Amino acid sequence: MDKARAKRLLYNIADSSPDVIFAKDLEGRYLLINREAARVIGKSAKQALGCDDTAFFPPEQAEKIRANDLRVITQEQTSTYEETLSTADGDRTYLAIKGPLRNDDGLVIGLFGISRDITERKQAERALQESDNRCRKIVEQSPVSMALVRMDGTIEYINRKAIETFGYTLQDIPDMERWWVCAYPNETYRAKVIAQWTSLVGDALAHNSEIKRREYQVMCKNGNIKVVGIFGVLAAGHVLAIFEDITERKLAEKNLRISAIAFESQEGMFITDADKVILRVNRAFSAITGYSAEEAVGQTPTLLSSGRHDAAFYAEMTDSLRRNGTWKNEVWNRRKNGDVYPEWLTISAVKDDAGEITNYVATLSDISTRKATEDEIKNLEFYDPLTRLPNRRLLLDRLKQTLANTSRIQRKGALLFIDLDNFKTLNDTLGHGKGDLLLQQVAQRLVTCVREGDTVARLGGDEFVVMLEDLSENEQEAAKQAESVGEKILATLTPTFELAGYAHHSTASIGITLFADHRETMEELLKRADLAMYQAKAAGRNTLRFFDPEMQAAVTTRAALEADLRDAILRGHFLLYYQAQVTGKGRLTGVEALIRWQHPLRGIVSPAEFIPVAEDTGMILQIGNWVLETACAQLAIWANRPEMAHLTIAVNVSAHQFRQSDFVAQVLAALDRNSANPHRLKLELTESLLVSNVEDIIAKMTILKARGVGFSLDDFGTGYSSLSYLKRLPLDQLKIDQGFVRDILIDTDDAAIAKMVIALGASMGLAVIAEGVETEAQRDFLALQGCDAYQGYLFSRPLALEAFEAFVTQL
Repeated sequence: MDKARAKRLLYNIADSSPDVIFAKDLEGRYLLINREAARVIGKSAKQALGCDDTAFFPPEQAEKIRANDLRVITQEQTSTYEETLSTADGDRTYLAIKGPLRNDDGLVIGLFGISRDITERKQAERALQESDNRCRKIVEQSPVSMALVRMDGTIEYINRKAIETFGYTLQDIPDMERWWVCAYPNETYRAKVIAQWTSLVGDALAHNSEIKRREYQVMCKNGNIKVVGIFGVLAAGHVLAIFEDITERKLAEKNLRISAIAFESQEGMFITDADKVILRVNRAFSAITGYSAEEAVGQTPTLLSSGRHDAAFYAEMTDSLRRNGTWKNEVWNRRKNGDVYPEWLTISAVKDDAGEITNYVATLSDISTRKATEDEIKNLEFYDPLTRLPNRRLLLDRLKQTLANTSRIQRKGALLFIDLDNFKTLNDTLGHGKGDLLLQQVAQRLVTCVREGDTVARLGGDEFVVMLEDLSENEQEAAKQAESVGEKILATLTPTFELAGYAHHSTASIGITLFADHRETMEELLKRADLAMYQAKAAGRNTLRFFDPEMQAAVTTRAALEADLRDAILRGHFLLYYQAQVTGKGRLTGVEALIRWQHPLRGIVSPAEFIPVAEDTGMILQIGNWVLETACAQLAIWANRPEMAHLTIAVNVSAHQFRQSDFVAQVLAALDRNSANPHRLKLELTESLLVSNVEDIIAKMTILKARGVGFSLDDFGTGYSSLSYLKRLPLDQLKIDQGFVRDILIDTDDAAIAKMVIALGASMGLAVIAEGVETEAQRDFLALQGCDAYQGYLFSRPLALEAFEAFVTQL
């Protein structure tokens, strides 16, 4: 990009901004204003250039603006001011960020500034303070227990009712950590409550809704246990927690349940007299049989007889009741609507003091579902429950028969291994419900692609296998037949799938292998088709490939690496290296934690080799948790060393790890376990994370940010970020990717991108760090643009712990 285009781009960016952007010379005369600035002063940019603030604002305002400008110029530091100005929109309050403007030699030639209209915010703050005072008075006199808690866990206020109910004052429980310990002394129960409450607050933040009500057992200061319903509302960076004492109500409900449980249970019950005349039935009896109490009372149990049991069956029942006082067995009875159903019937005889039978008590359970389940289980031995296609067991059985037949009749067969492309992304973004719908529809389409005698099976997940029988005796002709079916499958899966109102486009990768006899085992054939399928994925997906023996070597190598990686996780063969992050003046402020694998035979293995495998297999979750835990432990150690205590540790977090529902809890737990300062932990996120579910990302970041954890957007500028999303993320820092830094002195496009990232960071109040800085010339260029910090070989290579600590002591 040439200088003229870059200049036009920067002017366009400035004019597109809703903020006031300007530059002045040393005398206060305007050198540049954007479209919003011109609108505010009521002049065109052409009219404003060369004028100072006395031309647009009252003398008192112009004098105050000039004083602020002079402080910025003389102190040569960026400063922030609130300025109230008389504008075309009336009197407005602005938050102005002003900094020294330098020429190419670094000399101050004026100043630049960005001002944002915060009039409504200031008005809202005043109104909020007045509202807060009114609310506090209402809350204090409320008959309901309440507490006001900041997002960082500090308890600001407890009302009188809460103190009366629980006995704790603000001095007893100044923060949530103390509340958890006092109110929930049992560690296991406490952990459960904390996890649930954290999740509820996270959901409320994500959906801007109330914190859902949950019931807990709370220990009061006097040692009494109360059952409390707790819910809350979000208000201006706080949580208003509301407590409802339901101890007495719960006790009453418990007593009612105990009194009713004997008769009104889930099982049907009826009581007869000694002559077997029904005296009473419960609601479950009516629900099971269809007979109301009015219809059953006065009848005998023969009312339910299905006619399936002979006289000998009932004679054995009577004999058991007479001898043992009880009888139980499976019985087929008839409902009122005529349906015959299976039930488990238990009858007990009630005797008086003389030993004479006075009543019979019978309990019955409808076991229709259990019987159907037993039948379904038998069916599940051979069929996939979701798609109703043959499962792996039935496929192997049919393949065994087909191998015998093809060997006998000298004809070929084929296996087509089908794997849906990007199915995991669908599950992660839209949920397993949509994923299941897709699998069902794919199964239906696959069946239409084959002949009646062929087999379509589901192995599991998004993997299907088509077995073709009775192909040509000629291998080339058989291959063409199999390829034709494969192409038909690809075409059939191309049209859009309708998933409960969501239109989804799906493709597949297909691996094909031919077979003719028993020379290969069934598992070997499946493995070959599977390998060919992975070759199709490597070729760009939505295609098919035939098995090639060379695939086996590559797969064997990867399998060995995967096995070694699993062993490394179990045996702790990982190390953290640390690479320095410094300011423009060379002051060490932090490090990036970089994982290395200490292989027992190969030595240090680069993350570029094993991280992709970890991502594909899901092992990245265990590795990511280890990195997080190790970094927090190191922060705690460095906190006790004066020369290291100020350092932050930046930890890379994979998109897969961040999307885990318990990610926030894992981070907080790692910090708490190691007593690490959350303000010294920085999580580096990649732009690829922003592809989906941005609201969930913002909610998780907000919770962690409230605890002090910082965030950096790594590899910024590689293509995913939308400025609208970027402005909503609670970021602290943007990181310029080393790919832009490497050729920054010779590639005008890279230089322009770096400048824009730095300017964007400044406009959004974000720090900017450049990685991969290897030369002083690169550092000087970035410094001239206003870059805040640097990381790269110019300052330090990634170092093992001891080497890094030695490096720090030498600074």
